Amino acid sequence: MAKYVSEKIKMKSGARLAAVQATYMIEYGQLSVDEVIKDFINGEVGRYVIEDEGNEKEELVAVSEMDTNYFATLTRGVHAKKEYMEKSLAHYLKEGWSFERFDGTLRALLLCAAYELINTLDVDAKVLIQEYVDLAYAFFSKNEPKMVNALLDQIAKEIR
Repeated sequence: MAKYVSEKIKMKSGARLAAVQATYMIEYGQLSVDEVIKDFINGEVGRYVIEDEGNEKEELVAVSEMDTNYFATLTRGVHAKKEYMEKSLAHYLKEGWSFERFDGTLRALLLCAAYELINTLDVDAKVLIQEYVDLAYAFFSKNEPKMVNALLDQIAKEIR
């Protein structure tokens, strides 16, 4: 049986992917939040992702449409509360680990996920966690997705 996913859900998933990418760009490209949001909404960036075909082949694949309002709200919210969320995320890490040690993409993903867990109470925590674990698998192939799952689950249990 084919899995049915509504257009609204696909568009929110697209917004989450773009928000992770935008959060990364804002931090590492030292670009303004508004400039990055505008570039994504106008399609100047974030239109394609690289899909690994195996056998050392990569292909550019068009990204589906996104909920631009949700994307902008999420990206602005993450940026506005970034310092607080970094400290909060560090609280959940095992002793000896620091948030700053993580890969930039992983940090951006965790910031977006934490922001949504804290501020998006109309979406079930399990749904948000699964969305961000799926995104982690899109970016990473090692232990990062498992760590994202465990960390977000721990956060959700405490704050929700």
